[in-house]
Amino acid sequence: MSASPWLTIVGIGEDGLDGLSINARERIAQARLVVGGARHLRLIGETGGARRAWPSPLQDAFADILAKRGEPVVVLASGDPFFYGVGSLLARIVAPPEILCLPQASAFSLAASRLGWALQDCARVTLHGRALEQIVPHLHPGARVLALSWDGETPKKLAAFLEARGLGGSLITVCEAMGGPRERLRAAPAEGFDIDGVDPLNTVAIEIRGAGRRIPPRAPGLPDDWFEHDGQITKREMRAVTLAQLAPRPGELLWDVGAGAGSISVEWLLADPATRAIAVERNTERCARIRRNAAALGVPRLAVIEGEAPTALAGLERPDAIFVGGGLTAPDLLETCWSALAPGGRLIANAVTLESQADLFAAQRRLGGELLQSQFAHAVPVGRFLGFRPAMPSVQWSVVKP
Repeated sequence: MSASPWLTIVGIGEDGLDGLSINARERIAQARLVVGGARHLRLIGETGGARRAWPSPLQDAFADILAKRGEPVVVLASGDPFFYGVGSLLARIVAPPEILCLPQASAFSLAASRLGWALQDCARVTLHGRALEQIVPHLHPGARVLALSWDGETPKKLAAFLEARGLGGSLITVCEAMGGPRERLRAAPAEGFDIDGVDPLNTVAIEIRGAGRRIPPRAPGLPDDWFEHDGQITKREMRAVTLAQLAPRPGELLWDVGAGAGSISVEWLLADPATRAIAVERNTERCARIRRNAAALGVPRLAVIEGEAPTALAGLERPDAIFVGGGLTAPDLLETCWSALAPGGRLIANAVTLESQADLFAAQRRLGGELLQSQFAHAVPVGRFLGFRPAMPSVQWSVVKP
């Protein structure tokens, strides 16, 4: 096995070979195999080595790349290969010391430089093959968002999406074929968006204007009526307390067991774009409702498993945190969750009924942790006056696995 770089990943822009360094051009000329998108291969012209356009899925070409291990191989990628690019995929099959990456400016960098925006202050997302709804958490007043498009229709779809959320005054700038002779920037408000004939290779820059409707804040505890539900929902105040105990961290996975409306898993995902969650719910209608809530609030990545716990938990990826909001009296549910939980993970369970509270008391005696009773009251009209109407008290058990 060769430990020196035999695989070169070359970031290429719309200016083709003219925009590449001498080193990058020499490596392309010396390569026994050049792999890239059809557009990339056209940009570099003829080569002495074999050429391979990416198949679908592109991982099908990895065997050809590995077959040339130790020989000079070049992979072409757009801009910065390690920023929403193929670089990280290749680094999973080829050791980093065997890779030399020669990046170009990313589409985000090019767009920010054209508009005079500070890149570090911009939200950066990719809509390439992904749901538009994932842009929702970034739609705050005054925000600047850079989005990689899926195709030439993405800007128009984004405009309609923004208008439907009360953000029709937002300015959309479509940055097409940046860095090459076909580069073009065109701007229009989301409301009445009239830019047609957009090049499929485009990045969308959005300046959010207006407050919009139901754009989730960063703090937990969204209003209950932001979720579609049938009454099976962890109420706002208790949800905020629960999320504080769950303490979501980037990259962590949550199991939301007996998810109801999915409010806990949705807000877990809103905490950070790198969080992951699986909602487990036995009711078919509620599963559909959870998916709609996740999409509406900008976290369509929520995975929903229809089935009854603990049976439905078998085979799922090991979680970093578990919330049990329903089905506490099911035999062996808490034991199954405890066994599945990763060391250092958090298990949180809420109970309203006396029977399920008794299960939490027993679990706390066996496994330790803390018990918390909470009761919230809201002021409601009492004739001409106001009085507090208390909700049912809730007991919460929280424990960290050693």
